[in-house]
Amino acid sequence: MSKLNLVAMSYDRDKILNALQRTNATEITLQYETEHTVALSSDCEQLRAYLSSIEEALSCLIAVTEEYHKDNKIKSDVLKDGFEVSYSEFMSAKDKKEQADALVEKINRLEERRKERVSALAGLRRTISSAEIYSVINRPLNGFQDTLHAKIRLGTFPVSLKEDFFKAIEEDPLSACSILHSDEENVLVLAAGHKSSDQFDAILQNFGLVACPFDEALSGAEFYSSLKERERSFCEELKAIEQETYALNTSIRFLKIYSDFIGFELEKAEISDKLRATQKTFLLEAYVPKESEERVKEALGGVTEAIYYEFSEPSAEETPPTLYQNNAVVKNFETITNMYSPVSYREFDPNAVMSLFYSIFLGFIMGDIGYGLLMMIGGGLIYYMKRDRDSGLKRLAGVFAVGGLFAVIWGFLFNSLFGLSLPFLPAIMPNAQSDMWSFIGISVPAVLIISLEIGVVQLMVGYVCKAWQCWRRGYIADGILDGMVWAVFSLGVGIAVIGLIDEANMPVLATVGGIVAAACLFIAVLTAGRKEKLLGKFTKGFGAAYGIINYVSDVLSYARLYGLMLSGAVIAQIVSQYSVQFITGGNPVFIVLGVILMLVGHLFNLAIGLLGAYIHDARLQYVEFYGRFYEGEGELFSPLGSQHKYVYLPLGAAAER
Repeated sequence: MSKLNLVAMSYDRDKILNALQRTNATEITLQYETEHTVALSSDCEQLRAYLSSIEEALSCLIAVTEEYHKDNKIKSDVLKDGFEVSYSEFMSAKDKKEQADALVEKINRLEERRKERVSALAGLRRTISSAEIYSVINRPLNGFQDTLHAKIRLGTFPVSLKEDFFKAIEEDPLSACSILHSDEENVLVLAAGHKSSDQFDAILQNFGLVACPFDEALSGAEFYSSLKERERSFCEELKAIEQETYALNTSIRFLKIYSDFIGFELEKAEISDKLRATQKTFLLEAYVPKESEERVKEALGGVTEAIYYEFSEPSAEETPPTLYQNNAVVKNFETITNMYSPVSYREFDPNAVMSLFYSIFLGFIMGDIGYGLLMMIGGGLIYYMKRDRDSGLKRLAGVFAVGGLFAVIWGFLFNSLFGLSLPFLPAIMPNAQSDMWSFIGISVPAVLIISLEIGVVQLMVGYVCKAWQCWRRGYIADGILDGMVWAVFSLGVGIAVIGLIDEANMPVLATVGGIVAAACLFIAVLTAGRKEKLLGKFTKGFGAAYGIINYVSDVLSYARLYGLMLSGAVIAQIVSQYSVQFITGGNPVFIVLGVILMLVGHLFNLAIGLLGAYIHDARLQYVEFYGRFYEGEGELFSPLGSQHKYVYLPLGAAAER
């Protein structure tokens, strides 16, 4: 990574930033205080609010379009994000503000009308719900009035109180009532009582009679019919608004381009906080990949001659952003490391080593020829379909495809094809379910010991990586004593474990490995406190010796490889055995069931196995492997204008092609 320092005229700032954006190779960094300069500042709130208004209108238009497509079973790419846009089309959005504003205003106006009608329709439907029970009345609703001597009440009460209500009315000789209608919840009654009867009002109050809320000159049936007609009218109006809004769906692409362009304009405005300026010039600092220096020079040269810039090496106090330089295979595994923490610029990139172990572990866990082939085919197809541009799905597919290759290899070693053994293929590895080895007199699953040995190898490589990290920084002694000594210790442990297996019949390895491990441990304890004083030397040495407990615990963590592999193998075997029995039974129904069980069972086992393998494999890398040497805390290289929400803008070398 190189450091770009640039000075140019203030009126050329926007053109220069646009040129740097097109290179896709410049990350602007904070320009520290320089003599005779002032910090630039920019009020981004107005532009941020403007962008928010565009995105709100766009979201509204997308929601209407999605709903319309769903209701009418329409398939279209109009809603697809990540579509490619040429640089010239993207930048031409600058001159389309008037068109965009008019479109946003129209969408907002339609949305306001829609919300008003939706709110009114909701209120109307509540009224309809209340008026439905009165639709049986064929006389004006306001015609139920008191007479000279009687109180007349039209209303409803809960149907559960029906019997008690009539009993109470019958007990009052001055009251009477008639049921007009009832439904599952309410009873509509017309009640009458003499004005001299206080008991009548008490009965109505006690049973919660709700008086008719409609004082209409229309009959109940006419009033209810008029409400339903208004409902139909509102629904038609809402449908018309929806149609009018949907007609704008052809503008979704334009709005997405314009939204991302305004996002870029906002990014440039926010960058002002990182720049400094004199009365007529501005100063800019940026990080540029070394291989992109010529492209940046060419871009800057095409903007103006009133510019000065130079490239230099970042100082030791600076921490440039991280830009990985890995091949196409290892690149897929960068996502796994980034989920933990991106590599720091000043440490070595462990992705190449990690990707090898990750693939070995992933293949070991799946451990089946059939599953490996499915992973290779499925992952490979997705990777091929997404080959034109980078994405998280593409990288994950690449990880599974590579892991599938190792799963096939392990499958041949275990002689497993969808859980079944091939009669013509000898099993090189022991059976995960039945084969046991005698380890220091204890019967232990053979594959469990193999998984622990694999863990010892990865720990050894982790210590080698620690040594290499120290040597790159000039700490030769630290690399040897904190890295290589423990790496050789791990080698001794691995050899000793082999010697302690009775079936290996090589007891001499236990002696050799034990001596190597003990010698390395003695050196580690003796030198652990070399940088400490007095008591610190003793405590550090004791800590190194006590660390053996943690080391054993770390090795045991690799038992999860065996556990995951065993569970998947057992399920695969059960599914295949039952499926084969059904298929070979001769019954047509069982044959169909056998085929379905074979397909569904293995696909389910593959999916669950991949999920568990992906998570636990990553955990082993993060905790056990990276825990030996990895620092992380890096920030990924993010060039100016490279992040877009909706569009794919080929920049840099891609744009030139």
